[in-house]
Amino acid sequence: MRQLVFLIMCILSLGIVHAQSVKELQKQQNELKAQIENTNKMLKQTQKSKTSTVNKLELLNRNIKTQRKLINSIGNEISALDKEMEGLNARRTELEKQQQKLKEQYAELIRDTHYAQLQQTPLLFLLSCKDFNQLIKRIQYMMQFAEQKQDQVRRIQGVEKEINTQNELLKESRSNKQAALKSKQREQDKLTRDEKKQKSMLTQLQKKEKNLKAEIARQQKKVNELNNKIDALVREQAKKQTKTSLTKEQQLINGDFEANKGRLPWPVEKGFISGYFGKHTHPVYEHVTIDNKGIYLQTTAGSKARAVFQGTVSSCFVMNGNYAVIVQHGNYRSVYAGLKSLSVKQGDTVT
Repeated sequence: MRQLVFLIMCILSLGIVHAQSVKELQKQQNELKAQIENTNKMLKQTQKSKTSTVNKLELLNRNIKTQRKLINSIGNEISALDKEMEGLNARRTELEKQQQKLKEQYAELIRDTHYAQLQQTPLLFLLSCKDFNQLIKRIQYMMQFAEQKQDQVRRIQGVEKEINTQNELLKESRSNKQAALKSKQREQDKLTRDEKKQKSMLTQLQKKEKNLKAEIARQQKKVNELNNKIDALVREQAKKQTKTSLTKEQQLINGDFEANKGRLPWPVEKGFISGYFGKHTHPVYEHVTIDNKGIYLQTTAGSKARAVFQGTVSSCFVMNGNYAVIVQHGNYRSVYAGLKSLSVKQGDTVT
């Protein structure tokens, strides 16, 4: 009986582990679907222009990468469900063996010679006692035998209940697997369509290589001008700062900023990094190198930019038709460029 109880406890605990694994994968899939939805929203905003652009290609590439991750995640969920079903089947088989063993023991109990005699003439069994003590012992024996039989019935019923539970869990797992397989097929179809679009768009862009390279060079020139402007402003502010030491409040912000390196929030609520810091090969043209002094974040039109940490607005300026803001965090500064409009001014405290 102890072994049986231990087995049931193991069954329940293993079931919980598998359920958590599937739940985590489903949570991951929901996050990936949200990313795809957000990227699709950005793609729709670029559909006004029917011509292929590097921006559209980047968005499409992003979608394809996320779709592949989603398909892999669904594949992992199917594998986890397969393992779960294997485990449930194995546990059900074990329980059925336990049930069969208990039934055999019960059958042996019923077939017991003494019990058979009791069943035939229980009254005679009691009346044939030699003395009162023997009568008491025989009554106790009959009671114990009855209790033993009831206990065996309870064990059989308990195992039957567990088998029914395993059957329900198996049914649920099969249903989840069917849903996951359909979802995987849908995402695979979307991926195939997007890969066709990607190939077509890439071909169109490569045909316009000369014009696009010239456009990239113009954009890089604008970026360099912006970087030079930012560098000049930061150097000018740093010179002023050496003359007047940081206030106590600025010193606290400086320390807090240092302590939060690597944990700063994004300056936009939704989006993705479309350009990383440093020198990179262009996503379309292998022989073109892009030099980024910061990171580029792509988000939906009309999104609000926010400070990544508390501080003071040290500069606001216009460059190449867009606004830029520098926020000071003690000895550190964060720069926000490519803004359509501003809601702050120099000297404002931001959080």
